[in-house]
Amino acid sequence: MIFAAGLGTRLRPLTDTLPKALVPLNGTTLLEYQIRMLRKAGIDDIVVNVHHFPDQIIDFLRRHDNFGCRIRVSDERDELLETGGGLWHAFENKVPDEPVLVCNVDILSNIDLNAFLGSLQPEEIGRLVVSERKTQRYLCFDEEDCLVGWKNIQTGEQRLSDGRHLAFSGMSLLRPEVFPLLKQYAADRGPRFSLIDFLLAIAPAHVLRAYVPIDYSMMDVGKFDLMSEAEAFARDFVRGA
Repeated sequence: MIFAAGLGTRLRPLTDTLPKALVPLNGTTLLEYQIRMLRKAGIDDIVVNVHHFPDQIIDFLRRHDNFGCRIRVSDERDELLETGGGLWHAFENKVPDEPVLVCNVDILSNIDLNAFLGSLQPEEIGRLVVSERKTQRYLCFDEEDCLVGWKNIQTGEQRLSDGRHLAFSGMSLLRPEVFPLLKQYAADRGPRFSLIDFLLAIAPAHVLRAYVPIDYSMMDVGKFDLMSEAEAFARDFVRGA
């Protein structure tokens, strides 16, 4: 699943007339970069959620014949559901029977997706792509790389336990067993919630492990003043995907 419903406020003025997913880098949209990456790893059954200028994304996919993939649009035009609520909304009528790869449309990287997809162990309900990059908010992991908490370095806010600090990279691999838990969480909390909040809620009872890719480089295409840097990154790492 590609999270593409966000408002992209930090990319204004581009997103005053475009959805974030259709912001171009070197003439290629963020959404196309993600679809290329998934196709390269053999993934051709994709869900894309939409909210901001949804018809533009739907028309873009139609014009390109879904890039040869089976792409289903999860429509959130009535209400932006955040990442956790968006994931549940996309699958509540069709719970998957195999692990689901979840990624943000605005994060580009050189990750070896096949290696990540093959890393999930039988005892794990999910894996989270993380790195040692500097940020303000970290996920916390114990000595066995299991998720145990979250911490904001700037404010001191902390949830659950402290541990090894690693930065979330906007990509996760979740087993089908996650979705009944998502259903219950949505019933308890309402339809709009963060995926990270949900994962922290289930972490004490389930194994969610860190995955730190080898020789990893990533770019969060989240700010208008970083567009030149993002275009350079795209040329170096993902153009050939």
